[in-house]
Amino acid sequence: YLMNNNATVLSVNTEVLEKMAEIAAKEVEGVAGLSKKAIDLKSAVKTKQAFKGVKVENVNGAIKINVYICVNKDAIVKDVAEKVQANVKDKIQTMTGNAVTQVNVNIADIEIEKEEE
Repeated sequence: YLMNNNATVLSVNTEVLEKMAEIAAKEVEGVAGLSKKAIDLKSAVKTKQAFKGVKVENVNGAIKINVYICVNKDAIVKDVAEKVQANVKDKIQTMTGNAVTQVNVNIADIEIEKEEE
């Protein structure tokens, strides 16, 4: 980070923000994990990257986050989504001091436990 006139300018790599968001999302009860499936196939094909369950866009310090989660089969999806949204926003704002302008929670899948034999 740069220091000038006792002011600290903090620059956080997008991948680090994605990791923070991933940790925050996984902390929420009812979240089975993050999606491993590509939801937006066009961008997945374009970038040829492995799909991640979190996508962060940082435009002029405004942070926009898309989280793709997999929920437990008995989870109340609306509650889980709201908690993920709040936790991700809170975590990143607390850790970076940057304003998170948008957190979109996308339910990508439902985790169904394997049937007992």
